[in-house]
Amino acid sequence: MYQTIELERAKGYALITFNRPERLNALTPQLIDEFVHALGALDADAEIQAVIITGKGRAFCSGLDVDILMASGDQPFRDRNPAAAISNFRGAVIAAINGAAATGGFEMTVACDIILAAESARFVDTHSRIGLVPGWGLSARLQRAIGIYRAKELEMTGRPLFAREAEAWGLVNRVLPDRELLPAARAMAEMIAAGAPGIVAPTKALIDGGSRLPLGEALKFEQDFAEQRNLTVEPDQILVGNVGSRGRR
Repeated sequence: MYQTIELERAKGYALITFNRPERLNALTPQLIDEFVHALGALDADAEIQAVIITGKGRAFCSGLDVDILMASGDQPFRDRNPAAAISNFRGAVIAAINGAAATGGFEMTVACDIILAAESARFVDTHSRIGLVPGWGLSARLQRAIGIYRAKELEMTGRPLFAREAEAWGLVNRVLPDRELLPAARAMAEMIAAGAPGIVAPTKALIDGGSRLPLGEALKFEQDFAEQRNLTVEPDQILVGNVGSRGRR
């Protein structure tokens, strides 16, 4: 069905792999359209609680395809926003970063909920080198993740941020040997999917909603959110017992 991505479904989660390894998974309109379509289909599947995103070959995603930029500028991409599709996905989105996550690939990365990085991973924003500014949320999300001064450094210099430094800066959850990256991402997706049915989406909405507010407003937002959401949960839907148990009583 898809030509520029691969889609694998597993129990409770799915894996999307960018599949243009010969171009370091550079973004084309077709790849973005296929990616957004796949995410939409998974979003409509109640069984899917998490999605892993990774790249085939030596890179996660090298950003917009240079040949298209040279021929047409950014016009073919102006009505396309894969980072928004990631952010709007109801469940957890796990980025499994192998190799370079550059520019548009970096913007997609910071839209994810959890970021795992291989030791080979590096993050770079080249907007300043080509005379463009981010439009998929990098300037807004990156400073919230690592601080305004570090975000300015990366976006103004275009220098790479390698995996271990990214971990120290709080950009990534964990750095792993390359061969362990996907197994770790799968294990995390399985852990997320093993939670109480239907809990991932409201948990994500609660954390994302509160993150945009001052503390006092966030506390009120959480209280109101919990009261409204928990009223819809029947007693027999609450899982009790040992942590990790799926049993009910």
